[in-house]
Amino acid sequence: MKNIVFIDGPNLNMLGKREPEIYGSQTLNEIHELIRLHISKRNYEISPSFFQSNSEGEIVDHIQSSNQTSSGLIINAAGFSHTSVAVLDALLAIEVPKIEIHMTNLFTREDFRHHSFISKAVNGVICGFGSNSYLLAVDAIHELI
Repeated sequence: MKNIVFIDGPNLNMLGKREPEIYGSQTLNEIHELIRLHISKRNYEISPSFFQSNSEGEIVDHIQSSNQTSSGLIINAAGFSHTSVAVLDALLAIEVPKIEIHMTNLFTREDFRHHSFISKAVNGVICGFGSNSYLLAVDAIHELI
């Protein structure tokens, strides 16, 4: 069984409440359930683990530890995507396949969101498909591992 780590960054714990016109009405826990169901329906030999933090340091620590505990990593670094060299460096330091996701299409939003520091460190980027971005990432990471 392959362990896939899902890391969600700042404010994603507020999904369902925060700007539902942009991010939708699903909570992060509901998205996690969709991921489990998607994995089950596809009969993937994947065990997901989920981590969310509003703290950059905690996210860096979790990325670093995932190198020993996982077969792949899917990250929605949220606002840290556009600001964090520390998250970039942590992702560069680990060797497992990695996918960056965003629920919204970054290129239709504010200019500062058009650049992601962490994209350099991942195998691919998926954005703009709402909660389906997570499911598309599951399919992609399955192929990578």
